[in-house]
Amino acid sequence: MANTADVGLVIITGLSGAGKTQVIRNLEDLGFFCVDNLPPNLIGKFTELCLHSEGRIKRLAAVVDIRGREFFGALEGALEEVAAAGAAYRIVFLEADDETLVRRYKESRRRHPLAPQGRVLEGIRAERHRMEELRGRAHLIIDTSDLTPGQLRERIRDQFGGEDALPPLVVTVLSFGFKHGLPLDADLVLDVRFLPNPNYVPSLKDLDGNAPAVREYVLRWPVTQGFLHRTEDFLRFLLPHYVREGKGQLTVAVGCTGGQHRSVVIADQLAGFLRREGDSVLLYHRDLPKSQAEES
Repeated sequence: MANTADVGLVIITGLSGAGKTQVIRNLEDLGFFCVDNLPPNLIGKFTELCLHSEGRIKRLAAVVDIRGREFFGALEGALEEVAAAGAAYRIVFLEADDETLVRRYKESRRRHPLAPQGRVLEGIRAERHRMEELRGRAHLIIDTSDLTPGQLRERIRDQFGGEDALPPLVVTVLSFGFKHGLPLDADLVLDVRFLPNPNYVPSLKDLDGNAPAVREYVLRWPVTQGFLHRTEDFLRFLLPHYVREGKGQLTVAVGCTGGQHRSVVIADQLAGFLRREGDSVLLYHRDLPKSQAEES
């Protein structure tokens, strides 16, 4: 893996249709500050402003390609400015074979920037010729002809993930009450209304799932423990597959009738389990009063 602590700016360039937009989105998911279609003569100023800003943005990425006009003349001086600003840089060049690029253009129905009125293949060949010099300067060349979006994402993560990267998946565990409606952003919904209900216990009715007595009541039953064990196994199996497919956020909604007792306890338990597994977790109790809801 690349030492991204030494990488101030990643320049994404290469052939039109080779995957530059996907790569810039992948870098954004890794915590980079990203700009698409940056004119080459602004690269130096962009880098200087970011690296010397109050927040000191250290991880930058910019797509610079044939759309920038007067490409090669301006780029040489721009890279000198980047070095003068005290930043290292890496050039990532994306390419694909002619057949793949033609197919992608036909699928997207877009015009090639070098052949707006002509054949796509003519534009591809002209661009390939004009980009030869920059390709020779690239630190990393990726041929995307046979790569799936997931495979390309893994290549970028391997190169630029680093210690400062955002976690690959943030899991929000959300408790709620069915009588107040389903959460609109839920990816997985777990219905725990089958568990024994503290609402029917007079001493527990007016408490909520944060109270130790309610927690002890919900967790004492074998059916609760069985549900938790099976759900933990399910999440342990499922989450790596979401990460592999590039999903950045997952909301697991846990619902009971009113969102006060059972769902709160189970959501707390699942959030604790996921944290012990090393996942990045947000916990939120939607239908508790604001003063009692926890976000962590």
